[in-house]
Amino acid sequence: MPSAEDTSVHEERSVVRPTHQDEIAEAGSELIGGRSGRWTRLGSTALTPVGVIALVALGMFALGMVQKLPCYNWAWFRGAGSQYTHACYSDIPHLYVGRGFSDGLVPYFDRLPGDMQYLEYPVLTGVFMQIASWLTPGGSIQHREQMYWMVNAGMLMICAVIIAVCVARTHRRRPWDGLLVALAPAFALTATINWDLLAVALTAAAMLMWSRGRALAFGLLIGLATAAKLYPLLLLGPVFVLCWRAGRWREFGLAALGAAASWLVVNLPVMIYAPEGWSKFYSFSEERGIDFGSFWLIITQRTGMRIETSTVNLVSELLMVLLCVGIAVLTLMAPRRPRFAQLAFLVVAAFILVNKVYSPQYVLWLIPLAALARPRWRDFLIWQACEVMYFLGIWMYLAYTTSGDKHQGLPTEGYQLAIALHLLGTLYLCAVVVRDILMPERDVVRRDGSDDPSGGVLDGAGDVFALGPAAHPARHAVPAVEGPWVDWGAVHGPAAD
Repeated sequence: MPSAEDTSVHEERSVVRPTHQDEIAEAGSELIGGRSGRWTRLGSTALTPVGVIALVALGMFALGMVQKLPCYNWAWFRGAGSQYTHACYSDIPHLYVGRGFSDGLVPYFDRLPGDMQYLEYPVLTGVFMQIASWLTPGGSIQHREQMYWMVNAGMLMICAVIIAVCVARTHRRRPWDGLLVALAPAFALTATINWDLLAVALTAAAMLMWSRGRALAFGLLIGLATAAKLYPLLLLGPVFVLCWRAGRWREFGLAALGAAASWLVVNLPVMIYAPEGWSKFYSFSEERGIDFGSFWLIITQRTGMRIETSTVNLVSELLMVLLCVGIAVLTLMAPRRPRFAQLAFLVVAAFILVNKVYSPQYVLWLIPLAALARPRWRDFLIWQACEVMYFLGIWMYLAYTTSGDKHQGLPTEGYQLAIALHLLGTLYLCAVVVRDILMPERDVVRRDGSDDPSGGVLDGAGDVFALGPAAHPARHAVPAVEGPWVDWGAVHGPAAD
């Protein structure tokens, strides 16, 4: 039986170090003295990989708060243009007044003055907003708006750390992939625009639970995440197809039941006692027209034609169904069963690409999934550069539209280019992930012989149902792996540094 010291050394060596495999990570490590050597005792101090990632996430989140200082100090309260030219807009202080929190109105139950009669957010997000309003100290209305944003920022900072830690722990041997999340520039820039981090944190925690084989806990967390934002529900699709291929129907059933149960626990009281307020999120989502960031906006602006909202809804839904069918076929025909994180990224990216609106904070949905699906710095940073350009583009465009005859900011053609960059960057990362699925030997996660570190019960499981060549793989189809001799899931040669 190995000693504790031997076990420690084995665990230390089993950790994948990006600085030894990724040229961008290696070059970046020169800022802190170069890549870690073979004698580095990872985990021998309080600064474990997860601890480092949590601290970096806190630091980047704080920098994002600093970036909002011009708005916090004055720009939120002195007309629309300044908050756009400083690129520091946030929904949070404006909705404190606009959705009745400053007047003590109860979300979903109390009718709001103006066109928006009820809060247009899912119930768990509404609870989050209400708790923040309870914690907001009194004073002048401007002071209360500032404090409301600050209280929300503190709560969202906790969510940000949870996301980074969950990503770091999802792939046991790849904790440093969490740095992709912690250092993502778009993460810091968009974290306090809205309340999306709550749903993202619950989704990241759900994926961690699935990676540990806890299907019921995964389902419960997905249900809670869906009660905060609609997109986490999409992750049940990849779970369904992967469990179909692996014959793991019990685990899928537990996940689906858990999701339905937790969603109902949160939503049912409001559904019963405030049905009109509860349904506002769904009716608003359906009635909302073409808006910022979508390819639909480019079409209408370039052609001048008006597209009915019902038509956009129908076509978007059909496109989403077609893309999901394509992802399912890809899953069943791939030479090896795709990793869960890969499919989760693809299905959420598909939803974003065909949607009729793309708010800049929606990038938060994809960042943890991208870090798990394609943990390679070059591809991640290419995508992030496109998202940062879109972040700047939308605010400069809004500055242009609110500047009157001054025409300060980015004109319509420039904003269309920013949208195109966002779409192309997302499509590029999708293409790389699809390539990794079709050519598993190109997948950096599987280079050491791993199968699906985020797959839980699917990790190393055999196929029960597959289509095409995957149903009868050729003997020579096993991917070649550089380094040790590898069977999928087992390393027979010496472990790499």
